[in-house]
Amino acid sequence: MIKLGERIKELRLRDGRTQESLANELGVTAQAISRWEKGICYPDMELIPPLANIFGVTIDELFGYDNERAKKVDALAEKIDEMNRQNNGEDVSTDECIALARESLIEFPGSEKLTLALASALYNAGYVRRGEHHLVGADGYSLYDVERHRTYPEWREAVKLYEKLLPTLTDGGMRQRAMTELAQLYVNLGEHDRAMQLAESAPDFFASKTFLRIKAFDGEGAVAATGEALLETVRTCAELIECIVLTDGNLPLRTAAELLENAVQMLGLVCTDGFFGRLSGFIACLEMLRSYYLWLADERDAAFLALDRALEAARASDRLPAEGTYSYTAPLLCHVKVQASGSGSPFAPELPDVWPWWSVPEYDRVKSGMTADPRWDDWVRRTKELV
Repeated sequence: MIKLGERIKELRLRDGRTQESLANELGVTAQAISRWEKGICYPDMELIPPLANIFGVTIDELFGYDNERAKKVDALAEKIDEMNRQNNGEDVSTDECIALARESLIEFPGSEKLTLALASALYNAGYVRRGEHHLVGADGYSLYDVERHRTYPEWREAVKLYEKLLPTLTDGGMRQRAMTELAQLYVNLGEHDRAMQLAESAPDFFASKTFLRIKAFDGEGAVAATGEALLETVRTCAELIECIVLTDGNLPLRTAAELLENAVQMLGLVCTDGFFGRLSGFIACLEMLRSYYLWLADERDAAFLALDRALEAARASDRLPAEGTYSYTAPLLCHVKVQASGSGSPFAPELPDVWPWWSVPEYDRVKSGMTADPRWDDWVRRTKELV
């Protein structure tokens, strides 16, 4: 409470109040206000809530604690999110991550950042602990195994947290994250109408942050922002091709493989000099998925060529700087600067464990067939080599 007097004076002057007018509102003398502001004595505790109300601040803000509170909340949320990122496909510390999020909310109840951090941890926990499961419908299309998914306590709790957050969540990045993860959970749980309602409440494609940033610049800045939007758009288009291939079980196997190759080639139309930057890891995943369809299509040689291309792309990803920034070099993207986000863990050695990256219906049969081929062991050996 040592600085409470200074804070009262600061807020009083901010609002243009005199000591006399503040004293009248509180039912005390002007001399009492003067003594508070000089630090000679402090208000009685029963006067603290009325003081905060008069100035339109929280009690924490009145005592000057809000900045420290915000810093601690930010630090806790970042720690929880970092732990959550480490549980990407593997349960490294899921229990500890969720426990920390719950403990943090006990200390800071109602914090939007910590509530979102807990929801995301639970969202990820469902995948890590229990997995995303699919069925093939009578019409040949991939469907979520909603009956199984509805038994996941993590996802049920996460949905409640997201739904509680969204009506009051104004932070753009946090709101986008909450909507994206909630939409996925709605689909996982068979809540298609809710997913559609959520989609209808989102901004139009060209009102997204990516495209609005273009309007914030002219000259070279506009070229850079447009390049960033192009890069994000072309990746999204490639992801949509991958999504259709995975969902439409009626596609001929060779056609599925060709479409995935088209997705990679589409990225090459933008990254014309062969430097794909942060897209390299995504290309590695596309090529691994392509190897799956090529194997099913009985194109065994082509399947292993796709694995070689996946390894090449993964190594390109591993060569990216772990810190600082780097620039793309293709003419369309030469003004785009990227903040490096190297995890410190090389991707290439992980390829055999994460093949084919996405969940596929005949995983066991194809994996057993490919691993029985001598070329698989050779490919695995090369993924571990230092280059």
